[in-house]
Amino acid sequence: MPELDSLIAAYRKCGGDEGVLADAETPHLLASGHSVLSMRGVDGLDVQTSATDDGIIIRVELGENVSLKQPLHLCFGVLHEEGIQRITIHVRLMKNSAAHFIAHCVFPDARKVQHIMDATIEIEEGAEMRYAETHYHGPYGGVEVIPKATVVLGERGRYYADFSLLEGRVGTLSLDYAVRAGKEAVAELSARVFGHGCDVIVLREKIVLEGENARGLIKTRIALEGDASAEVTGITEGNAAGARGHVDCTEIVKDNAVARAIPVVSVIHPDAKVTHEAAIGSVDKKQMETLMAHGLTPEEAVDMIVKGILR
Repeated sequence: MPELDSLIAAYRKCGGDEGVLADAETPHLLASGHSVLSMRGVDGLDVQTSATDDGIIIRVELGENVSLKQPLHLCFGVLHEEGIQRITIHVRLMKNSAAHFIAHCVFPDARKVQHIMDATIEIEEGAEMRYAETHYHGPYGGVEVIPKATVVLGERGRYYADFSLLEGRVGTLSLDYAVRAGKEAVAELSARVFGHGCDVIVLREKIVLEGENARGLIKTRIALEGDASAEVTGITEGNAAGARGHVDCTEIVKDNAVARAIPVVSVIHPDAKVTHEAAIGSVDKKQMETLMAHGLTPEEAVDMIVKGILR
């Protein structure tokens, strides 16, 4: 299958481990456009896919008390210069289950491509989900990425999400994640994006701490150069006794780039506490001088500082 081979090559290029696709103990799902090219399940994990006129619907369910030994590897992409990929995914982790999802989204030659992801995630009592998503976009900036996720965390549920878009031009990114955390649940949302040229980045992440002693963290790191722009909105609500939340946003700009941070914190229970910090500015001058004193050029020093922020 030439298309599958091309998708695997792009997957490898953006850091995916090709070996896991041949491992019978490792679940995976690969989709190009609206076609599922390869899929493997394992005991305790049910993955179902169906095609519609304009997209793919994916349902993932992990059984009660099941902990996946290996991560579920996902690869979604559009390999042509133009196209659209619309994915609707429903995930349910049943009571006391645990899973790690590793997703790669690849658009190596995109000049006019839309990638639309709409996810609903239910994490039941005592269950844990870790989700890491890495994007590779190629050099043209012709991608429009619109990911949306709604997450509901049951008592003592855990949800950790990391979004990374550091390779290639961003194009346009409009991310919208919302989490509702129940009693003693923990939610952490992390995003790292590097914008170039005329890239446009809009992030909106929200955690509502509904249950007693729920915990939430929103952490965003953005670097911008050229004429790129970013607007980051981090929202945390503390609605129950003992709830604790924090919003942390750092944006570095150079050239003509423009950044905006909007931390929104709300507390309606007297025993809840939510904090925030936001920093926007150019590369730190003292860090630059220190690195240049060790022999780096100004360009190398800036590159090292930016990479350090985006780790």
